[in-house]
Amino acid sequence: MQKAVLWILAFFLTVGLAVYQRETGPTYPVSGSEMLGSKVVVYHFERSHGGAGDQQVSVNVPGDNLSSAVLRYKRYRSNEEWITIPMLHQGDNYAAFLPHQPPAGKLIYQLELTDGDIVVRVPEKPVVTRFKGAVPMVILLPHILFMFAALFLTVRIGLGLVVHEDRRRLVGITVLFLGIGGLFLGPVVQKYAFGEIWAGIPFGWDLTDNKTLIAFLCWFPSLYLTRSKMKWQRRATVFSVLVMLLIYLVPHSTWGSEFNYKEGKVTTGIQKVQVLNE
Repeated sequence: MQKAVLWILAFFLTVGLAVYQRETGPTYPVSGSEMLGSKVVVYHFERSHGGAGDQQVSVNVPGDNLSSAVLRYKRYRSNEEWITIPMLHQGDNYAAFLPHQPPAGKLIYQLELTDGDIVVRVPEKPVVTRFKGAVPMVILLPHILFMFAALFLTVRIGLGLVVHEDRRRLVGITVLFLGIGGLFLGPVVQKYAFGEIWAGIPFGWDLTDNKTLIAFLCWFPSLYLTRSKMKWQRRATVFSVLVMLLIYLVPHSTWGSEFNYKEGKVTTGIQKVQVLNE
């Protein structure tokens, strides 16, 4: 009964941790509502766009037609002037399209809505969206499943440590799943999405790649000591679990790959403003 409870608890903790990491990341959609006079503006703005087409931006404004609705955008981290596009109107919906960008290219955008003498920008803080290539589901789905399974087993191992359960046999499976999902399928996903196989150390500072590498390497002391005295193996496993959990507390896609328009290539790490109109 105790083992069943631990497995169930591990599953729900894993789901919660995965949701937290996803929803706190820079590519999670921005949703909300704002008032435009007496009208309620309801929006849901994507912060990531995959595939070859343009990215649609739409907003719902019930009631009489607005005086004006435009989409404002420019390339991210640039000192360029804002470009404005009139939004198409159908029923209560207004829509426009952001032009397609190269893989890892980013645009910053917001809407400017006018109703009579009232003008609002939605949202108040502009949204940043990143473009990427389409990743086949036959690659993306196994990647997600293996990464989730590795986290799930990590949480289960951690709970086993709390109740002094022998969890050494799970360590090897965790390392295997993390290796397949993160170090094999992960680079394939990134190749489809951003044209780069590996953007972590020693080639770049992509935080997602580096987190995966660090987590994988930190499991090796525990894996190596699996057949040794329980005392030393336990300490190594505590270290591995803590590192893995700390890594998953970092929002997904932080310091991710980004196309540098000035240099014409994908870069990683902390980016600087690109002076593009000199």
